[in-house]
Amino acid sequence: MGKLTTHVLDTANGCPGNALKVDLYAIDGDARRLIKTVLTNDDGRCDAPLLDGDAFTTGEFELVFHAGDYFAARGVTVPEPRFVDRVVLRFGIADAGSHYHVPLLVSPWSYSTYRGS
Repeated sequence: MGKLTTHVLDTANGCPGNALKVDLYAIDGDARRLIKTVLTNDDGRCDAPLLDGDAFTTGEFELVFHAGDYFAARGVTVPEPRFVDRVVLRFGIADAGSHYHVPLLVSPWSYSTYRGS
């Protein structure tokens, strides 16, 4: 069975993005439904898959990474409003039997993602 995982790397400091809040939403048309909120661990990962088993279904989802709050907690001085604050990644799951890994590489000034393995 498939699963959804994530990983956050702080590219500004060259370390895992630990204690970073992540919200997972299911998307249905214009509606968003919060599924769960987690904090990343010391390795910048979640302790368990965000979705797996019967909860892992095809459809459209959104991960919201609270990157601005993470950098503020680290003492990074950035102007207000923050250039990178909440990083919203909307993606689709087409195959409920696959592993979808959605990593985030983030700094106060940029971010990138890809479908990992």
